Amino acid sequence: MNDDELKSYFQHYLQRGRDAVVWKLDGLSDYDIRRPMTPTGTNLLGLVKHLTYGEAWYFGNCFDRPFPEPLDDWVEDDPEPNSDMYATADETREVVVDRFRRACAHADATIAALPLEAVGFVPWWPEERAHSPLARLLVHVAVETHRHAGHMDIVRELIDRQAGVSKVHSNLPDVDPGFWPSYVERLEGIAQRFR
Repeated sequence: MNDDELKSYFQHYLQRGRDAVVWKLDGLSDYDIRRPMTPTGTNLLGLVKHLTYGEAWYFGNCFDRPFPEPLDDWVEDDPEPNSDMYATADETREVVVDRFRRACAHADATIAALPLEAVGFVPWWPEERAHSPLARLLVHVAVETHRHAGHMDIVRELIDRQAGVSKVHSNLPDVDPGFWPSYVERLEGIAQRFR
């Protein structure tokens, strides 16, 4: 496999994660995409915002190709912890999703312009890995995107029981909806044996 084929392979998986992330917001109210669903505040729109920073920094600043839009309007000089993990009341779904898409397009331009061996600098990584090739960053961002898409899948299921990889392709078994309550009850019965 040559570099172009490998790059295309990496980008294919990265794009699948990006598409899943945006799809997880479809059909939900502004309340539901913002509502914290875990004890640490995990919410759908916040994860999109967080991934925007990842795309912009890893494929922008780390390669001296900064994302052309300022991201500090989302973060103050001395940001509170997790300020990239939620949308403020002034940040609409459209603003957050559009910025995510633009950050992804900027990332794709960087990926297209550089060879996989191009070395970027990731200042928040340990010194021994801070200077890393594009290939490593591509894998890292794809993994992170899919990790957060998985978080979003669980959060979405908690909100309205919608689950799966995409609107047109489900990775869940094709079963009658009545299957799930009895399935969950059976699993709870198994778990109860270990209390």
